[in-house]
Amino acid sequence: QVQLVESGGGLVQTGGSLRLSCAASGSIFSVNAMGWYRQAPGKQRELVATITSGGRTNYADSVKGRFTISRDNAKNTVHLQMNSLKPEDTAVYYCNAQLMTVVVRTPLNYWGQGTQVTVSS
Repeated sequence: QVQLVESGGGLVQTGGSLRLSCAASGSIFSVNAMGWYRQAPGKQRELVATITSGGRTNYADSVKGRFTISRDNAKNTVHLQMNSLKPEDTAVYYCNAQLMTVVVRTPLNYWGQGTQVTVSS
């Protein structure tokens, strides 16, 4: 059993900041890439940012320069620092981890339950 638990969402005004966190727990053997995706009402889920176990990052163009992804490999956690938030950043944010469990030594994708981020204008 693997769980990804997110925290840190909420309501913020335009220009404000939020920090999302996600912790992976359970019978984890190793974690490869971790990342954040988001889904706004009526839209498809989209990539926000990813980070490899080696620290290589990738960002959506829409968040470059405003969001920063980081991770703690020892704790299997990933964070997303979001600055200069805009109303268009409003969405449910999902944590993702590609990992192998102790039993299944094949990398599989796991998702958190999602956390709401609302940016008011």
